[in-house]
Amino acid sequence: MWLDSHCHLTAGRYDDDRSEVLQRARDAGVQGMIAIGSGYGIEANGAAVALARQEVDVHATVGIHPHEASECNAFVLDRVRDWLADPAVVALGECGLDYHYMNSDKGAQRQAFAVQVDMARELRMPVSIHVRGDEPDAHGELLDIWLSEGRGELEGVLHCYTGTLDFARQALDAGLLVSFSGIITFKRSDALRAVAKALPLDRLMVETDAPFLAPEGHRGRRNEPAWVVTVGETLAALHGVDREDVARITSQNARRFYRLADSAEPTAD
Repeated sequence: MWLDSHCHLTAGRYDDDRSEVLQRARDAGVQGMIAIGSGYGIEANGAAVALARQEVDVHATVGIHPHEASECNAFVLDRVRDWLADPAVVALGECGLDYHYMNSDKGAQRQAFAVQVDMARELRMPVSIHVRGDEPDAHGELLDIWLSEGRGELEGVLHCYTGTLDFARQALDAGLLVSFSGIITFKRSDALRAVAKALPLDRLMVETDAPFLAPEGHRGRRNEPAWVVTVGETLAALHGVDREDVARITSQNARRFYRLADSAEPTAD
């Protein structure tokens, strides 16, 4: 059984058929889904929490996305802290640095990430991390903040990894995990596939980042958690193991990281 470790299930693109999307994932063998709350405005975090309360196999994260870092203030941080106290919430995030789109300036992004890492350390919550931008700038600065604010006391995952093997190894040395999305299936992603092949499976997760980044065979369409299976199959081929092994290992990694029970079978309708 698979676990989609990072998807945006409360995105507006699912408003017309969210129940059907969830059922297709279950039918494909996806046993759990992590609904990321950040990225659609601060208050939109609440929608992920609400969905996770309703669906036994959905769990939420909440946080301040780097695009929204300029909105980070005491009131917003109190809102995040309140959401983190909800039993349906399993991690803080996604948060981090995005030096590609620059929707918030670098200083605001660094400050927002630092304060969230500090909060996660205080609350002992794992962190889902976003990083985008030319290396070593965004990547190096993010790792510096992680080490200085986390103090070696935190668990984190680099979601939708697209960086180099060198940085991935630095991240693993810093105690982070790495998650791969449908990008590893893209025809022009040979370099990223080489990275995925070189990293140990016991430190990896799989995700869709739905509704974005639909894998090969579905390109140009809205992504769905059901298609995390395609990501996992690609990872299995790279490592020369059965897809069932990748499903088991990556799901165990995700469940351990997000502190989930060994199984989360959906309830009957």
